[in-house]
Amino acid sequence: MLRFVKIFYLYATLMILSSKHMTNQISKYFIGKSLLLFMFSVLFNHSIFSQEKGVFSGGFETNANIFLRDSSINAINTPQYDHQIFGGEAWLNLNYAIQGFNFGIRFDMFNNSNLQNPTSSYSGVGIGRWIVKKSFDKLELQAGYIYDQIGSGLIFRSFETRPLFIDNAVYGARAQYELGKEWKIMGFAGVQKNAFGTYSGNIKGMRLEGFLSFGEENPISLAPGIGFVNRTISDENMDKVVSALRTYLPEDRFVPVFNTYATTIYNTLSYKGITWYAEVALKSDDIFFNPFALKSEVIGSTIGKFVLSPGSVIYNSVSLAAGNLGLTAEMKRTENFSFRIDPDLRLIRGLVNYLVPLNRQNTYRLTARYSPAAQDISEMAYSLDARYKISKSLSVLGNFSYVTTLDNQLLYRELFTEFIYKYKRKYQITAGVQFLNYNQEVFEQKPQVPIVKTVVPYFDILYKFSPKKALRTEFQLMMTEEDFGSWVFGLMEYSIAPRWIFEISGMYNFDPKKPDARGRIEKTLYPTFGAVFNQGSNRFSLRYVKQVEGVVCSGGICRLEPAFSGVRFSMNTIF
Repeated sequence: MLRFVKIFYLYATLMILSSKHMTNQISKYFIGKSLLLFMFSVLFNHSIFSQEKGVFSGGFETNANIFLRDSSINAINTPQYDHQIFGGEAWLNLNYAIQGFNFGIRFDMFNNSNLQNPTSSYSGVGIGRWIVKKSFDKLELQAGYIYDQIGSGLIFRSFETRPLFIDNAVYGARAQYELGKEWKIMGFAGVQKNAFGTYSGNIKGMRLEGFLSFGEENPISLAPGIGFVNRTISDENMDKVVSALRTYLPEDRFVPVFNTYATTIYNTLSYKGITWYAEVALKSDDIFFNPFALKSEVIGSTIGKFVLSPGSVIYNSVSLAAGNLGLTAEMKRTENFSFRIDPDLRLIRGLVNYLVPLNRQNTYRLTARYSPAAQDISEMAYSLDARYKISKSLSVLGNFSYVTTLDNQLLYRELFTEFIYKYKRKYQITAGVQFLNYNQEVFEQKPQVPIVKTVVPYFDILYKFSPKKALRTEFQLMMTEEDFGSWVFGLMEYSIAPRWIFEISGMYNFDPKKPDARGRIEKTLYPTFGAVFNQGSNRFSLRYVKQVEGVVCSGGICRLEPAFSGVRFSMNTIF
């Protein structure tokens, strides 16, 4: 025990010294390195925790891209295509748990990466995250980079989405205490992560939630919660806002505020096969950039300016499970709920909260081509999902999503149908059709373009030759007169369980509408072929890819990515 006290004292001293005498980035690196040394000290000195055996775990993930220039699909004019040729990323997670302690550290590497910005190059190496947790009976303490959320995330969610280069962990401290058998209160404070540094400004908040049941004979249960968040703008960021306001005409100016407060009340009610989740979030006066607001000028107007306004979100989700029928209905109303650590940040940077998307999360290539991002300024969204199992062999699904602005401007409308037929264990057929309207001018900020209207029939056949060998084929057809025009997509995937998957696919723009970098309008084939190998907890994939420009989304957060041409390798392992 004495050895543990000495090591922990040394570690705490290093933390204090690094925070007082070093720059922000060097301090975090030094703390992370000290934590790594501490983890290995614990790992190889079992006497520190008597005879208890600790649990060591981790994972490694890497992506590598070889960029092959192709002007026919506009895969040009980025550093990777022009001269770097190679780009990639890697993450190594290490975790150790013993006697209520949990230590975690993550090494991040970016080498000519296009994750941060698809049109530029980013390189960086260092400690991307470290965390220390300890449980004391009813009290749990955390320090380091923290992931958490309040309710569904409307006022606060710190999370990681690697394909979009989102890692907005809170760098600070968190405490949670069990008030009773079913009630917990949590509080946190810190700053928001930005790559290997942090954004200026700070956030802090708290959450109280619990569970109520009314006896075995009463099937009703409640899971209520309430949360609160405060975001304080830094002097540096406020100076940028004030400088911008000086360029505005008097009718556009306002008195800025440093502090914004957000609160949310939420509850999950369950009764037999019915579940109802409801949440209402309110935000006090907040400075944010409204890209759709008209800026006053002497002659005419320009779009986009800083505004000061309160905000609100109302979200409801009702689910019903009755025999072979499953229904889910959702509604969300959002008004002026852009909530960022720095008001001057745009797109997916500096997000403090997370707005739940209501559209269906499609997985097929063409049905997922036009996916909407959740709108934080003005959105009224509805969705209805119905599933019915007709028999053991046949089931059907229908999904309808409808999204407009609060002024009733159409943003997104989708009708999706799906039929699944299974014949014993020999084969499975999935088929359906999607009807979609997509406001490209709003979602992709492309001025004066029409709403994209598509019809996409599709089918997917999985045939099993034996318990270990199977062939899956896909066919999709997109008919549209907008954007790139009409497409056809086909895929064949042969698997030899449990180790091998071989695939080949092609996406063909057979009725093109948009010129390429050379000014030509030509029919273009985008082929992909490759293999996946699995062995135990290891997964390797190697593909040649030619991919069209499009929107990449994850949970309603989207960004526009340029075309890609080249070779992609990925590896994932856990231990």
